Amino acid sequence: MKNSSWQQKELIFLVLYAVVFYTIVIRRSLQLSHDHYAKLYGLRPGWIAGRLNDASDAQWRNFRGNLPILTMVFGIFALVANVLKKSFSLKAKGMAIVWILISLAYLFYLHGACILFIIAIASANFFLVKILGRTKYFSLVLWLFNLSFLVCNRIYEGYQFSIFGQRWAYLDNFRGTFRWQICFNFVVLRMISFGCDYHWTDQYNRFDRKKHIQHCDHCSSGKTCYLLLQERRVTNDKFSFPIYLCYLVYAPLYIAGPIISFNAFASQVGFSQNIYSSREVAWYGFRWVCSLFLMELMTHLLYYNAFAISGLWKQLSPIDIFIIGYGVLNFMWLKFFLIWRYFRFWSLINGIVAPENMPRCVNNCHNLESFWKNWHASFNRWLVRYVYIPLGGSKKKLLNVWVIFTFVAVWHDLEWKLLSWAWLTCIFFIPEMLVKSAANAFPVEGAFMEFVFRELRAVAGAITITCLMVANLVGFVIGPSGINWLVSGFLQKEGLPTLGGLLVSFYVGTKLMFHISEAKQRKERTR
Repeated sequence: MKNSSWQQKELIFLVLYAVVFYTIVIRRSLQLSHDHYAKLYGLRPGWIAGRLNDASDAQWRNFRGNLPILTMVFGIFALVANVLKKSFSLKAKGMAIVWILISLAYLFYLHGACILFIIAIASANFFLVKILGRTKYFSLVLWLFNLSFLVCNRIYEGYQFSIFGQRWAYLDNFRGTFRWQICFNFVVLRMISFGCDYHWTDQYNRFDRKKHIQHCDHCSSGKTCYLLLQERRVTNDKFSFPIYLCYLVYAPLYIAGPIISFNAFASQVGFSQNIYSSREVAWYGFRWVCSLFLMELMTHLLYYNAFAISGLWKQLSPIDIFIIGYGVLNFMWLKFFLIWRYFRFWSLINGIVAPENMPRCVNNCHNLESFWKNWHASFNRWLVRYVYIPLGGSKKKLLNVWVIFTFVAVWHDLEWKLLSWAWLTCIFFIPEMLVKSAANAFPVEGAFMEFVFRELRAVAGAITITCLMVANLVGFVIGPSGINWLVSGFLQKEGLPTLGGLLVSFYVGTKLMFHISEAKQRKERTR
């Protein structure tokens, strides 16, 4: 009882601290945006209270600007696909052909004649899998083939038709509205997934289906969760070219994902998903609209990304730099949250369930492992299935993180700042893994030791969140050249109080996350 009473009092203090913290951050952010808006790049006329809108992020600007036409197009696609499915009672191959035709029309608008490059590389990969898919060294060949195109596509900027002769040069005038090599990064992941899932069909499956169904809330109730869709084997007839091509170019998930394995996709195409009811899908869409309005409020009132793009944050005090950096990371999270959930919503409407990419708020992650499981979570699942486990899993964890994050950096783009981000993340990962191993080796006994262990976890969480902020700011905002400037700014006399306050705030935030996690566990136990 005493412990419960203490935790309740602690929770009240933590909540009050969080309210004060965010009040200060938001108030100061509003003041900074008001004082410096004339010097910021990327601000455009807005629609909320006569405020300017922060449109400095190209990715968000393009998505937001094309949202009406995207919604209309996907609405038409969904209507056509579902009408044809019901009218002709189409199953897997029939719906695969329908979606191929719809998706190729969509790709032709996006990429123009460059659609030929996509089909050519995809066809070569299909024949490679069918010819060598049962051989011993197939995995190595598959990875070399796909990594070669991943790199060459960026080096040669999507290739020119003129390299095949002047008779084809005129096609370079019809390259569409969107660079195909950018979207092809996702196609590469799907081609590897298809190859690996085909290669593993005749191998021993360690997935215990019966045990999973007993412990899974979805599967035990007669539904089918995504994990079961991914792990159960599909029949050989599903590895046909129509279903394969449909998987690669499926319109709702083509541009940005979420990433879905071939097994999971092939298990669903032509069938109606039973994980979510129509009401739940509609509620999902409504929540997305509410989140979009939240983003509109943020970009009209708080110009975080414009500060980062303009470089003006270098002229600010350490506490203002922290506020801008923290705001940029929250802006990035909300941006990707909206983009990924939008395309997942349209996939759900068409009967294909993809993993949720942002299942947890960025402000509710206090260690690197939980952060990366909940930031682009579908990519994390893909990496675990096709990279981490084949490389040895937890037995070689210290080595695997370097391979995985280097691949993630190269997959995003060929830039030094992304490699710096990847290797910084690996450096920060190593102490966390060592501490976790030590903690597991020495079980905690007694109330006092539990208290000490909880406090140490909170301190470690504060340090980890700080490291995450540094790594992501280096990778996506300031670049490697800004590391020395950032570190020196916070280690000077003026910056040390800010660094101390930052660590205390993250310590309090981590303790609050503990309470949230424990509340969820209690709720699950009472079900």
